[in-house]
Amino acid sequence: MAASIRLFCKQMSAIHKLPVSSKLLQGYRLSALIGAHRRSFRLQGYLCNGEYEWEDPKSEADVVNITYVDRQGERHQVRGKVGDNVMYLAHRYNIEMEGACEASLACSTCHVYVKDEYFNKLPEPDEKEEDMLDMAPFLKENSRLGCQIILRKELDGIEVTLPKATRNFYVDGHVPQPH
Repeated sequence: MAASIRLFCKQMSAIHKLPVSSKLLQGYRLSALIGAHRRSFRLQGYLCNGEYEWEDPKSEADVVNITYVDRQGERHQVRGKVGDNVMYLAHRYNIEMEGACEASLACSTCHVYVKDEYFNKLPEPDEKEEDMLDMAPFLKENSRLGCQIILRKELDGIEVTLPKATRNFYVDGHVPQPH
């Protein structure tokens, strides 16, 4: 049994790049350790919020072009890909879209105006998004939350405009930094 625990420690140290000692694991059953590792290991294949948007498109078929119009009226043309979140993609290219709640539908700081020809191609906003939009300043008929817009091929060429201001109830006046 001790040899099995030593082997387990060696494997965990190699996988996690952290020292794992058998002393640390004394008192644990090997089957419980392996079971716990399997549960946590399955999660390691997933990307955290916003990490997917930092990957480039794998092929031209995946490319979705998007234009961001910032608060000063400057246009930023970006090559996104199918599956990108509009807010996290803006963070990748240093476009001032805050996203204070990390896309959890708890704020309206990623509020954008979607160009009319693309607005109807988006799925209907759910009740949570509508509730957050109700708190957004400068609301318009074509308002959406950038964190809820996921790029699809049908949205190629979409244009989103940032409103003149957003309201962050936590730190109003804060200059946003990408996460």
